[in-house]
Amino acid sequence: MITIGRKEKIDLPNLGILGLTAKIDTGAYTSALHCHHIVEEEMPDGTTRLRLELLDPYHPNYNNKLLIIKNFKKKKVRSSNGKTQTRYVVNLLVKFGDSNFKTHFTLTNRSKMKYPILLGRKFLRNKFIVDVSKIFLLNS
Repeated sequence: MITIGRKEKIDLPNLGILGLTAKIDTGAYTSALHCHHIVEEEMPDGTTRLRLELLDPYHPNYNNKLLIIKNFKKKKVRSSNGKTQTRYVVNLLVKFGDSNFKTHFTLTNRSKMKYPILLGRKFLRNKFIVDVSKIFLLNS
């Protein structure tokens, strides 16, 4: 397994987001990604899609792109404050260190949080060990 710090840089190459600081959170089961203006739309053919923007205009990695996601699910998630929310879940490609991974992210408003992306233990399990006294070990 690879040792990582409590914060690491990641890329979301398919979304054009590079060098995003992620909080490594072994207390969270799923990973979460900050989005806003999330709208579920029904299409004329009966399928649904999500329209959303990643991050927000105040974030340095914000690229003002409207994203359309066709493959998604909904899931009930208990947040850190103990409240249950229904969130959209998408599967995204993540470049983490020298490796690429496909993983699930819940989409949520993290504008009040310090980091726009959180990597939870479902992603970390059996691949990484977290040294909480260090940061950015994959970028050294």
